[in-house]
Order: sequence, then structure tokens, then C-alpha cells
Amino acid sequence: MPKHAISRLVGKLAAAKMGWLTTKLIDMFIKAYKINMNEAKLKNAKDFATFNDFFTRELEEGARTIDSDSSTLCYPVDGAISQQGDIVEGRLIQAKGFNYSLTSLLGGDARTAAPFQKGKFSCIYLAPKDYHRIHMPMAATLREMIYVPGELFSVNPLTANNVPDLFARNERVVTVFDTEHGSFAMVLVGATIVASIETTWAGTITPPAGKDIFRWQYPAKGIDAITFEKGDEMGRFKLGSTVVSTFAPNMVEFAANARPETVTRLGEHYADLVEKSDA
Repeated sequence: MPKHAISRLVGKLAAAKMGWLTTKLIDMFIKAYKINMNEAKLKNAKDFATFNDFFTRELEEGARTIDSDSSTLCYPVDGAISQQGDIVEGRLIQAKGFNYSLTSLLGGDARTAAPFQKGKFSCIYLAPKDYHRIHMPMAATLREMIYVPGELFSVNPLTANNVPDLFARNERVVTVFDTEHGSFAMVLVGATIVASIETTWAGTITPPAGKDIFRWQYPAKGIDAITFEKGDEMGRFKLGSTVVSTFAPNMVEFAANARPETVTRLGEHYADLVEKSDA
């Protein structure tokens, strides 16, 4: 199946202003996936000019509460945890019987992967019904963004259980951040019919799809530094996908109730920062 061609065609349709037809498609989607529009800022299908506007809809103020404790991380998205745990010998668990390379996930450069070796990871899948904006789990400064070309396999649980190296093969945008407690990365993974991946500082990263890896570096300080507070929006998917986060060693401990298949809600307690010894 020509996954890229189909995905880009769907993207064009999702971005088109088709009047009553757009409204009808949105209504059908709301009913099919039982989407709770009461928590959306705009609540009616007719309020959205395009399907993309609906899919990346803003939430009503107060619909999510960001955990304000500076010693914790909050969930960056609504979704469900696919896998999480330790990064062992440079590999992450994808599903039973499958794991994949940290270095490949982050774009193939061992220097990018080095801070996360022997650290931890978490993979959260966003279903079609979920809110599709991505937020910061903690305060941080952007260090690097990497566009990695690749396939556009579906990333649903069935595919994750059957396609080796799925998240390291699909098109993705890697974002690397520095914090007072160590480095972490958030990888926004593309998928079949994902029309676009965007960030708040650079806009649309893909499409167009490329064949080369592109890297952007950002200053740590000064007026051009890109900084975020916990809970700030950092990006969005148009038509859904997966976020894989990686953390430096001895940086975080996941909450006891955060485990595979756990439903995640943006802003709720996700992990605790590990206290550093003075020794």
C-alpha cells in the first residue's frame, strides 16, 4: 500500500474547507469514536472550518489540570501507555518479543542517544478519540530538533505487536530538551494517514516528507532560547500517533499506577524526579 501517498491525500482532504461535507464528516467521527465534545472549547461540528481544526481542537479552560508539583512530571498527552521501563543495552521494549534501538529512534547519531543510555523510556499511544495536542511534562529548554524520514506504518497496538522496529522505522520528529535534573527527549512518531506533525516553535515539520535527516540546534540562553513551563503546549498531531519519551539515567521514577495499558490524562501525575545525592 502506498502509505505516504494515501497519508498525504488524506491530509489534503482533512485541511480542505468543504462546508456541509466537513461538518458531516466531523459529526460521523464524533459518533463513531464517542468523543466527549463537552470538554472542547468549540463544541459543535459546524464550528470547525476543516477536519484538521476539529482533530486538533483546543480544550475548554479547566478541562485538564496540570500537576503543579515541581518534583514530578505530568502526562504529556491523553492516550494509553504502550510500554515503559528501563533502556537496557541501548534498546527499548516495543512489545512482547520485540525491542528496538535507542540510537535509531533518535535519528542514528550515537552522540544524541548517549545521555539516555541506561535511562528510562515511556511510549504513549494516542487513539483517534483522544485530544491530539502534546504538552510538556516538566519545565525545560529546547536543545535540538531532528526530522527523521521513514515509513508510515500504523502504530496501533496490533501493528506494534507485529512490525519489528516500528517506532525506529516510521517518520518522526525528535525533540531533545535540557532541564535542571537532566536531559529528556520526546519523539513524535508519524503513522498511516497522519497528515502532519507540528511544533509550536517551528510550525509544520512534515509534510513534505524528505529522504534526508535534518537537524536544528537551539541556544541554551538568551533571547533566542526556547523555554517551556510544565504543561505548555509543544506540538500536535493531525490524525494521531504515538509519543516516545526517553530520560537520562537516575532522573525519573514512574508512578506506581503508570504501567502498560494505563489510560493517561494530560496533566496528571506521571513520574517523580529522583533526588540527587550530595555525595
